[in-house]
Amino acid sequence: MVDTSLSGFEEKEHTADCKLKVWGQDFPQLLTMAAVGMYALMGLQLEKEPRLERSFRIAFSDPEELLVSFLNELLYYIELEELGFDRFELKIDDRELTARVFGSYIASLSKEIKAVTYHNLKIEHSSRGLEAVIVFDV
Repeated sequence: MVDTSLSGFEEKEHTADCKLKVWGQDFPQLLTMAAVGMYALMGLQLEKEPRLERSFRIAFSDPEELLVSFLNELLYYIELEELGFDRFELKIDDRELTARVFGSYIASLSKEIKAVTYHNLKIEHSSRGLEAVIVFDV
């Protein structure tokens, strides 16, 4: 399970879309909280079995690009394979993320997110480590 003692997320009000503030001590933890928060916004519930694993790599030029690409990759798995994930092993080397994600098929989903946007997206250092506010197109 995800340790949320030093990381987390909270939904923020936004006029047309969903908005989520996320934070984590380091970049892999920020990505994990963004995924967990996005799934919470969607009301995503997973089947208990079978447990599945997927691996992927994402090349990026800046942190904001990686955050958007990572979350859009997770949306891709929802759309094409009906998979969601609840465990994340993320490693960042230079300008590439290597991800191993673990989860299962989706039992239920209450809200669809079409895409992750770059709208006012900026990852900033804070007293909690790293923070970002993400806007989702619903």
